[in-house]
Formats: sequence, structure tokens, C-alpha cells
Amino acid sequence: TFGLHPMLAPILPVYNQGRLAVIANVGSLVEPITKAQYTARSRRTPVNLFSHNDQQAVWQSGLSEGVRKGWGGQFGDLLASGNGTNSLYTAISTAGNAVFLAGQSIIQYQVSTGATPAVRINAATGNSLFGSSIAPARMTEIIQDIGFGANMGADYAGVVRRSMGAATALNTAATGPLVTAIPPPPSYTNPITGNVETNSLSVQLQTVARMIAAAPALGLKRQVFFVAMGGHDSHDFQNAAQPNNLAKMAQAMATFDATLANIGGVDMRSAVTTFTASDFSRTFTTNGDGTDHAWGGHHFVMGGAVKGGDIYGQYPTLGVDLGTFQNPDMTRGSMMPTMSVDQYGATIGAWFGISNTDLAVIFPNLRNFSAPNLGFMV
Repeated sequence: TFGLHPMLAPILPVYNQGRLAVIANVGSLVEPITKAQYTARSRRTPVNLFSHNDQQAVWQSGLSEGVRKGWGGQFGDLLASGNGTNSLYTAISTAGNAVFLAGQSIIQYQVSTGATPAVRINAATGNSLFGSSIAPARMTEIIQDIGFGANMGADYAGVVRRSMGAATALNTAATGPLVTAIPPPPSYTNPITGNVETNSLSVQLQTVARMIAAAPALGLKRQVFFVAMGGHDSHDFQNAAQPNNLAKMAQAMATFDATLANIGGVDMRSAVTTFTASDFSRTFTTNGDGTDHAWGGHHFVMGGAVKGGDIYGQYPTLGVDLGTFQNPDMTRGSMMPTMSVDQYGATIGAWFGISNTDLAVIFPNLRNFSAPNLGFMV
């Protein structure tokens, strides 16, 4: 029997149809740990467990704040050669700069959610500048001039030239019939207030769908995307915020699944895997108006290559310590993770085509766990 929060109802059909799995109790871990070991401090734990910045970095890269490479970017490093001359589009973010997409050689490409996704230098691409119709072309020449005596100036101009060319190529591909056929996200109504709101996550995922539709025109074979939605740090007003956030996520994921079912007449769902990630979950104890920072949490993985309709991992006993009851699966009101981010990411990476040897480098703590692959991918 599987029950969902009512606000997650839109993705229940995806689960029942076998394209959505629940990965239970995932969290940042260096090695397996029990409550007794955590209390005795006899096992290693990640640095600054309940810090937003550090745990976001751990989830995206395996290391604490200040790390320079993420596992999505490192996947891109290994597979970018398959994207030919357009490898610049290997790692794409709709949510600004993210360490998740930072690689050794891959440079993440940030896009907007507008009709022309690539951010352009308007002064060089418009029809006029300061009232002159020829000024934009002259501005382009100046910006792209690499005839500098100093190497720094020449290198900078070269980067800008590449950026301008990439923006033009991507925006041109975004006008193709497969891309323009992607429907806009449906309207969204806040279940608490009844007001119509913008579902930013759905807008971002539809932009990802458009980039997937544009991929054939650009010769792209493998891409990693990053989207984000805030508002989950519910120390206050949780009863109003959480249902809205859950409903937005459910609508966004269900819409994305439906969109991928028909990209130019092709079902792309088996080629795309969508997964959730967060720095940590929330405590099972209230602070009076919300909940506080916790540790382990449950996550969704969605796609045609997902062995869906099931829950993977050890679902914890729920309940805080009270009287003679001492819950072995929870501490400080939060769940003790039984699956690591390394295992979670490595399972997705194996499906994506990353070798076991490379996964061991990208996820150095993977060797500390008996099951490096959690088995939820085909």
C-alpha cells in the first residue's frame, strides 16, 4: 500500500504507471551510521550536518561549502565529447550558477525561461543602437575584436565571441518546430489561498523540455540540467507553505512527464531521468509554527528507465523518543539516513553511462557502502 500527501496527487498516476519511484531516507553520509554510533561519535559524519550551505554543497558535490566541482558537471566532463562542436550546451541551468553542474572542463550554460533562452548582449543584437542602424554591427566588431596585445584582453574577447555565437545558435534552434510545439505550463492555483500563481518549477521544467526538443538540431546526445525551487525552509508558516510547495512540485513533474511523452511524435521519457534533491528534510517535532533542520529525507526519481511503482531502501520507524520508547531510526527529531547521496547519485550515473571506475572517483565515499547501486534504474 502506498499513500501520498493529497497535494502530490498529480504524480500518483505516474507512480502507478511505473515511471516514478520513491527512494526512502536518503541523506549525506560518509559511511553507514546508526543512532548509537552517532550518539557515541564513533563514526564519521559530514561536516556541518544541519547547515544549509554545507549540506547543499554535499548533495551537489560530495564535499562541504567551497567545493568547485559537482557530480552533474563531472558526468558532463566524461560525456561531452558525444555532443561534438556544441559541447558548450552539455550542462544547462535554469536557476543560475550551481555547483552541481561545475566540472573540470565543462562550463555550465545558464538560460532564461523566455522564448529565447540564451541571454544575449542586446546592444550587439538589436536593430538599432543610439538611433543608429549600423551601430549594433559595429558594437559586435568591437566586442569580438581579439587583436589585443595583452593575452588577458584577447582571451576575454575570445570568450565573449564564443558566448555570442553560442547564444545565436541556441536561440535559432529554439525557434524550430519541435521546440515551439512544447506547450506552456498549465495555470496553477494555490491550494491554500485559491489564488492563481506562477509555478516557477513547472516553467523551468518546460524550458528543459524545450532544450531537449532542440537537442537534435544541435547534435546533442547527453545533457545534464539543473532546476530549483526555494521556499522549503519552513521554520515558520509551514501549514500554509508546505502544501503549496508540494502541489507545485507535483504539477511540475506530472506536466514534464506528459510533455516528454510526445516530443515531435517521439516518447522521450525513457531517455530522461528526473530526480529530486535537497540539503535535508525537516524535523518531526514542531517549533510552534513550523519545523527545523533535519537529516534524512525521501526523494522521487521519475522516467521511463526508472523501475517505478515501488519504494526503495529502508523506510524508517517514525516517532520521537518518548518515555521508554527510543526510536533507533531517528535522532533530534530527524531521520537517520540509511542511503547515502553517493549511492543515489551513482545509481543515476550508472544509467547515464558513467563507468564504475569513474563513479568511484566522482563519489569517493561510495566504497564505504555495500550497495553502490540501489537498483531503481533499468
